[in-house]
Amino acid sequence: MSIDSLPYMVFLVLVEFTVGGTLVLFAAHLRGLVTRGFLKMGAATVLASGLLAVWVGFSLGGLADVGGYPLDDRLLNPARIALLLLAGLLAPYTLLVWQEREPAGRLCGAAASAVSLGALGICAAVFRLPAWGYAGVLLSLLAGALSLGAVTMGMVLGHWYLVTPRLPEQPLNELTLALIAVLAVQAVIVLVNLAIPVKLTPDSAAGPLIQNPALWLRLGVGLAFPIVLAVMAWRSSVVRGMMSATGLLYVAMGAVLAGEALARGLQFVTAIPF
Repeated sequence: MSIDSLPYMVFLVLVEFTVGGTLVLFAAHLRGLVTRGFLKMGAATVLASGLLAVWVGFSLGGLADVGGYPLDDRLLNPARIALLLLAGLLAPYTLLVWQEREPAGRLCGAAASAVSLGALGICAAVFRLPAWGYAGVLLSLLAGALSLGAVTMGMVLGHWYLVTPRLPEQPLNELTLALIAVLAVQAVIVLVNLAIPVKLTPDSAAGPLIQNPALWLRLGVGLAFPIVLAVMAWRSSVVRGMMSATGLLYVAMGAVLAGEALARGLQFVTAIPF
């Protein structure tokens, strides 16, 4: 992978983290089963990641080609503006959640969720050119965003059970089940994208993909391992083993985050949306 692509890889992972965290947090907010403390912590987390995504986005050089991977640099400014708007909505959403003001908080959260999807869609268009199609890049980013959001918010939620053991187990049950489902769908998307030929192989590609250790780390550490951990976390939450579930989600979060970093790195080398 070209060193020039590293900032773009970080940018994509931050966008995924922000979008996925926003969507999962707002879904939990709508369900109304989680504590106010969790919502406050979650909102502050996605706001911080959103601001980081904006900062990295505006620091990108606006190159039309990164290590042989062509970019649609005309859409980079719209992507930055969309992320800036998202951060601008996450700020009042966080404030409203902290002030416990409803229904204004939910309305602002709905707006932020809609804008987050738009921002992700524009970011996918920036990186679509060498891949087999826009749909492949968009689905890859969306699945990655939701997996990061589900595992992060699940891990954060687990801490509230450690402080207040009498909380109902349903919210963590639902989040871990959602994580299992998202990871399973993500695995299917990865296999489909692997099967469809790309339009253009970047100049940085070296050797057959099957011989690249990063591919097997992506599949094993980034997908198979988190699925096993998510199933174990769900089973632990069902029997109210919340300390075990939280610990498993800690490890799963590290694996999912590493998997997404590998996915974006491989994308810049192969043009395959992982």
